[in-house]
Amino acid sequence: MSTSTTPGPGKLLIDVGSTYFKVCTADSIEQHFRDFNKRILDDLNTKCGDTLARYQPKDIQICSSANGGLSTLIIGVTESFSLKYATNIAYNSGINIIDSIVFQDIESVSVPSDLVDVVIIVGGIDSNGGIFDERLDNYLNKLTYSNVVYVGNAPDGEALSTRIERLVQLPNIVDGRLHIVESHLKDYLTNLYQQDIEGKEDIKHLYDITANQIYSTPFIVGQALPKINTSFAVTDPFILIDIGGATTDVHYSKDLVEDNIVTERGHDRIVFKKLGVYKSRQSLIFTAENNEFAYELLMHLKVTENIYSETSEKATKVMMQLAIFLVLCQMSHERPSYVTLKLLAMNSIVFTGGITKVLTTADIEDVVAFFYRKILNSEHKPVTVLDTHYDIWTIGAKEHAACQ
Repeated sequence: MSTSTTPGPGKLLIDVGSTYFKVCTADSIEQHFRDFNKRILDDLNTKCGDTLARYQPKDIQICSSANGGLSTLIIGVTESFSLKYATNIAYNSGINIIDSIVFQDIESVSVPSDLVDVVIIVGGIDSNGGIFDERLDNYLNKLTYSNVVYVGNAPDGEALSTRIERLVQLPNIVDGRLHIVESHLKDYLTNLYQQDIEGKEDIKHLYDITANQIYSTPFIVGQALPKINTSFAVTDPFILIDIGGATTDVHYSKDLVEDNIVTERGHDRIVFKKLGVYKSRQSLIFTAENNEFAYELLMHLKVTENIYSETSEKATKVMMQLAIFLVLCQMSHERPSYVTLKLLAMNSIVFTGGITKVLTTADIEDVVAFFYRKILNSEHKPVTVLDTHYDIWTIGAKEHAACQ
């Protein structure tokens, strides 16, 4: 790394993604395609060494989505409270959920074959116990997992702590009024993400240049949402879509959800782990092939399914347009997933991340209009906003840095 006698003003903000990394100073933002033949730190030094040398470790703030996040399995008692609350907290902590199980169905569901980073067990209120019996123990004995945390009713937690090794028991996330209590589980998951980063060989080297905790990128973006309208012409309710190489993240105004969860935040997050454009390309194609409207979208875009096997710029553009369409489908009444949004009430749709370097506003509006006409039978047109210079991530990173 080269050296400099000129100190860097303020903070140096770095975001390491699965495909790109971004470096932000007080004066500029740089984006670089990652060289996968190099360690992340070596790649940063090669491309931004002069900039890095101007800052002290205490002034360098890093966030990352390059480790893919933590895979999480949630076991809860009810869809309407415990599972929904735990899922909400996990998503907003930057965690990826592979499955959620209603406890009464636990004997009939399949057991994931891959390693699960963290299992969350939740259910009941503290005045009631006796919910989780030996069926939970039997299921966990078949599961391969690294961490297990209990955030359900207190009596069952005490009993389970004597039967399940390495069980971490935290206060119940459901209070006596059936409201959500976020802080304990959110802090635990954030710290677990930190430990996961420290254990990833390629990412932990970043601690050579920063004295601060490395956070997940979705968590940092979430910090910007309350202030987004200070920099963009965004009107609530809105959704923000970040299409990346491995996943697609969606942050949305809670006004778009019919059954709001009582929290202090005005926005929530959902992640589509298999709808990325690069690392998750094959699963994106698989999802498109199983959506009967995707073929019509390809026809509308004047391409055929042969585009799936191409590696051209045109193919990348179409993959991103498909990702937009599929994500909107999965948040609509047509194909609901974790959350169904009132998309006809949406005023703004914001795009950030690598998609803004590939698609124009017209490219995006074409797909959004197709979705509304075909799926919702509507001419509704939310205002499209492109975060071309990654200002939203910058706002979030600065907001978080100011609180440290």
